[in-house]
Amino acid sequence: MTIYKKVIITLLSAVLSFSAFALNLEQAMDSLGQAKAQGIVGEQADGYLGVVKNEGNATEIAQLINQARKQQYQKVSAESNIPLSEVEKKAGSKAQEKTPAGQYIKQQGQWIKK
Repeated sequence: MTIYKKVIITLLSAVLSFSAFALNLEQAMDSLGQAKAQGIVGEQADGYLGVVKNEGNATEIAQLINQARKQQYQKVSAESNIPLSEVEKKAGSKAQEKTPAGQYIKQQGQWIKK
């Protein structure tokens, strides 16, 4: 086997193994409480999660949950005839209010420990 074929096989194996490590939405939801408690993700005023510290699966957790949130916000917006931006803003405000002490929220562009 040539070195070229070995490299291709190694790269292909690596690419295929990444999907095995990828989270699904259920796993992201299960990890959210711990991620918030560890201070790696927090609530933003726009209704979405943000990455406070890029550690572990923080980015993936935020992306998956934010996708699900956006779908829900779009549904609420369509059903209630309220602009999406208003739904997002209201959800962000509620999420930040509900955030327990010791976890992060983003206000005026800065992460603040509540």
